[in-house]
Amino acid sequence: MQKKLTITIDEQVYEGLYRVVGSGRISQFIEKLVRPHVLPHELENAYAQMAQDGEREAEALDWSEALISDTDDETR
Repeated sequence: MQKKLTITIDEQVYEGLYRVVGSGRISQFIEKLVRPHVLPHELENAYAQMAQDGEREAEALDWSEALISDTDDETR
């Protein structure tokens, strides 16, 4: 079930939303941005989906390993 919400935003922000997202799609755009912050289980599901992406996980591992080697030099 959907609920109607009235919000007040700066005119420039509204114009940007209208220009970038388009008429009739602003509500869905805002909902996608807000959902992970108010529904934690949605965030958990998103992380689980990302973890299933082997290529992405390999890139993340390479990135984190590079960071670890950077901090190792600083502690000596």
